[in-house]
Amino acid sequence: MGKTRVTETVLRDGHQSLIATRMRTEDMLPICKKLNNIGFWSLEVWGGATFDSCIRFLKEDPWERLTKLREALPDTRLQMLLRGQNLLGYRHYSDDVVKEFIRLSALNGIDVFRIFDAMNDVRNLKASIKAVKKYGKHAQGAISYTTSPVHNNKLFVKMAKQMEKMGCSSIVIKDMAGLLTPYSTSELVKALVDALDVPVHLHSHATAGLASMCQLKALEAGCSGIDTAISAFAEGTSHPTTESMVAALKNTAYDTKLDLPELQEIGAYFYQVRKKYHQFESEFTGLDTRVQVNQVPGGMISNLSNQLKEQGELTRMNDVLEEIPRVRADLGYPPLVTPTSQIVGTQAVLNVLTGQRYKTITNEVKLYLQGKYGKAPGKVSKKVQQLAIGNEAVIECRPADLLKPELSRLKKEIGKLAKTPEDIMIYAMFPDIGKDFLEQRSAGTLTPEHLEPVEEKEQFCSKAPTEFLITLHGEEYHIKVTGTGHPNQERRPFYMTLDGVPEEVQVEILSELEGSTEQPSLSGSSKHPKASQPGHVTTSMPGVIVEVLVKVGDHVEAGTPVIITEAMKMETEIQASISGTVTEVYVSKGDSVNPDEILVAIE
Repeated sequence: MGKTRVTETVLRDGHQSLIATRMRTEDMLPICKKLNNIGFWSLEVWGGATFDSCIRFLKEDPWERLTKLREALPDTRLQMLLRGQNLLGYRHYSDDVVKEFIRLSALNGIDVFRIFDAMNDVRNLKASIKAVKKYGKHAQGAISYTTSPVHNNKLFVKMAKQMEKMGCSSIVIKDMAGLLTPYSTSELVKALVDALDVPVHLHSHATAGLASMCQLKALEAGCSGIDTAISAFAEGTSHPTTESMVAALKNTAYDTKLDLPELQEIGAYFYQVRKKYHQFESEFTGLDTRVQVNQVPGGMISNLSNQLKEQGELTRMNDVLEEIPRVRADLGYPPLVTPTSQIVGTQAVLNVLTGQRYKTITNEVKLYLQGKYGKAPGKVSKKVQQLAIGNEAVIECRPADLLKPELSRLKKEIGKLAKTPEDIMIYAMFPDIGKDFLEQRSAGTLTPEHLEPVEEKEQFCSKAPTEFLITLHGEEYHIKVTGTGHPNQERRPFYMTLDGVPEEVQVEILSELEGSTEQPSLSGSSKHPKASQPGHVTTSMPGVIVEVLVKVGDHVEAGTPVIITEAMKMETEIQASISGTVTEVYVSKGDSVNPDEILVAIE
């Protein structure tokens, strides 16, 4: 190896940033032999949204992916991204779960654990770093880089020194949104190198078009390692191109010593792979200097655009991007990285789509304002805090200190569905979709989401409209066709969304109609009656019922939570609109619901 360490991100952050984390293991394995022979310092393969995407969309066992990659990449360090006390989920876990998750990750093949906290609260890194060191692996402490009135280089250096003292073997600047500029990079890297005894790495997204310049200035200032992505999954909201950086540094003091022709062959392979996932391409993955203002990171913006598509509100993207900095300021300037990026982003979407700021507040925002994610970097808005949690006290200690050991409880809850300790972790990270995944696997009914062949989509789209309105039985429906079966099939399915209902629901509707001679009824997309009275409880945006908190006959006060819904991976309490008695409950856990439908009736 030369002076510069290279971490390749194509198998994790590259496709997370550009195709919403949809690459399947079957498309990774064929190229692993070539990846293994390159000589990367590490290959990022796991963590972040990959675990979630595997069980939610791809119906793959994420642990099985890891073991297959470990076998296929025997000579390369495998790296993962770990959210500190959050691990891979969206809440803090007890220390015994953190320790067990890291033990299993190390056992199954992870060598380098990049550990960060969304709040930059180093207390939330302690348990993870301790466990990584216990199992003899490399702990890389991450600074979640951001800019705000309360963030500066002095603060970042202090944080880095604390992580080094905790046992980190290297420190990385995690510039998830591409906020660094070349000269600010140089100043920060120099300050860190002067203050630390361990190597400094740089992770920066190319969203604003500055990341490759930042990497060069970082290396000149003493940085030891950089993150890049193979060309087919590079640039825009991803990372600087691996091949380009290797070429730029060749025959210099920072030479990577990596083989450019071999890298180009890998790039050609992934160029073909990316075509398979065209339906997950976002309109917002190209160069966009607005990130210097709104601070939305690469992985967040591609997922945000997909989520707005599902709501039928993609045209509101600019409104959401303008609202995000305002919500962030209200919450005390947290860095925008998972899970705070989802917390801020989803609240901004709600503020825009409901037409009233903080009319609906997610449970995650409430937990944040209670201090359960850690200490906010700056002062939070007292007005928003009052709206969200009233006069509740805000906790001051490390949030995990308040958590009882929960590994035994999780084992008991999932029971015989969990065949291995790794299965228990699937349930622990994502209880609802994790349990669904394990049940479907046990029943042999795992069905990955549909991929639209490129040539068929292009042929279909050239001959028919992809979006239109129809009127049926006096009601108007918004139809958006997203794909079709092969044109040579005698009978072929059309994949669509109907008033924003996800594609898989439409496939079920079509299959029920197949062979029927009756006039199709589309009312299945709205099986709940429309709200018309003050006591009719509704949701502000489409979502899925997570929990029903009341039953018929219960007396409730106005403002009491009666339903919990999930939209865009965030939970929201739906409150009673009036005081009275529950006369009807129209929904059950797992139901999809739309605005203006009655969820609960109160008289």
